[in-house]
Amino acid sequence: MKNIFVINGGQVFGHSGGKFNKSLLEATISFFKNHPGFEVKSTDVNEAYDLKEEVEKYKWADVVIYHTPVWWFQLPHGFKKYIDEVFTEGHQNGIYKSDGRSSSNPAINYGTGGLMHGKNYMLSTSWNAPKEAFTLPGEFFKEHSVDEGPMFGFHRMNAFTGMAPLESIHFHDVEKNADVVADLKRYNQHLTNLFTAKPIENESLLNSYIES
Repeated sequence: MKNIFVINGGQVFGHSGGKFNKSLLEATISFFKNHPGFEVKSTDVNEAYDLKEEVEKYKWADVVIYHTPVWWFQLPHGFKKYIDEVFTEGHQNGIYKSDGRSSSNPAINYGTGGLMHGKNYMLSTSWNAPKEAFTLPGEFFKEHSVDEGPMFGFHRMNAFTGMAPLESIHFHDVEKNADVVADLKRYNQHLTNLFTAKPIENESLLNSYIES
């Protein structure tokens, strides 16, 4: 049995309804419930959560799956607040022990005090920016990928805890040129590639999205 903890960092704020990332959360839960050998827990940062319970979810999980939009090249403030509060609660309680350094040689071993070694995490992000903004010469992100550019700090944050990354997936141009059905099918295939060889089509989820 593999334990999967899914976090929806999408936020209902301003003109954002958070619908796409909510759909990814639902698709993730559906995927693992349709495959034997997995148990799933989830959190939506738009809903009330208990810090101790969230830390226990991290400690329980074999894999943490993060879904987040990117706002102004950073995490939404509600998701960042969640991380700040939960990781602080997890200090010397399953998430990290220290920053890894010793007083005898404080210049080395920074970032090695995590307590979540042997666990993995997977990141999905959604963007208004098209994918070409990251790949074409002269475009905005200067040919830096999402993972090596704007999300570099997020990956280092997880490395600080001891977790190792699984392959990320990123969704582009979701405001102006969204193709949600294609995106959810691509996401389903991404999970299939990472976790199982047997594809499961979440047709009911796709249809409910189209009809809503």
